[in-house]
Amino acid sequence: MPRLSVIIPAYNEAQRLGPTLDQLRDYFATQSYDAEVLVVDDGSEDGTRALAEARKEDLPYLRVIANDRNRGKGYTVKHGIHEATGDILLFFDADASTPIDQIEKFFPKFDEGVDVVIGSRSLPDSDVQVHQPFYRESMGRIFNVFVQLIVLRGIIDTQCGFKAFRREAAREIFPRQRLEGFGFDVEVLFLARKLGYQIREVPIVWINSPASRVHAVLDSTRMFTELLLIRLNDLRGLYGDSAPAKNSATAPKKEMES
Repeated sequence: MPRLSVIIPAYNEAQRLGPTLDQLRDYFATQSYDAEVLVVDDGSEDGTRALAEARKEDLPYLRVIANDRNRGKGYTVKHGIHEATGDILLFFDADASTPIDQIEKFFPKFDEGVDVVIGSRSLPDSDVQVHQPFYRESMGRIFNVFVQLIVLRGIIDTQCGFKAFRREAAREIFPRQRLEGFGFDVEVLFLARKLGYQIREVPIVWINSPASRVHAVLDSTRMFTELLLIRLNDLRGLYGDSAPAKNSATAPKKEMES
């Protein structure tokens, strides 16, 4: 069983995926532990899947999985989590905005017994080397205010695409996930909190990719609607009963520590 599974959701990523796979190849060549990389193609139309398949020769630990059609990032990550076999399951954006070596900051937290470790661009020690445009950063801050008010207090950055889960926690969290779009990040963190798993934010290096696929207005509107849907789903009992996790501590104060 590999120590780490890296899950890359990919939709029309033929231009960006190749350099990201190169980064993973070079990094894992220097590591002593076993890892696997899962590229989950979300119905791409630009040759993303063929590119990934062609890289299996120099990346023997690479697996390529395909959705039946374009389903959205939330569904794609959930599909990859279901297929992954590692002890720690990391989902990692195809543009590698957070370099893979940042996982080294996560391992000590898992060794301490933390269940979910997430990268944060907003902690004092975070290193944002290339920023998003001002309007995107502003909208992100406004969105986080609504996250805090409606769904999930105490987590500064819910949207960074660099999140890792202990295998046992992922197997409890992701089957309950219902959102298939960009709002899934908040939903899985909400579920982790509901189930009693400890979440820890860690400062990371982050380099904005100018070719972002998130539409500033349309996707922000959808994500706000999905915040309300998370709360509604919970009130309707669609997430099931909460169950205390072993050795958990869910106080927001502790979750924000780096």
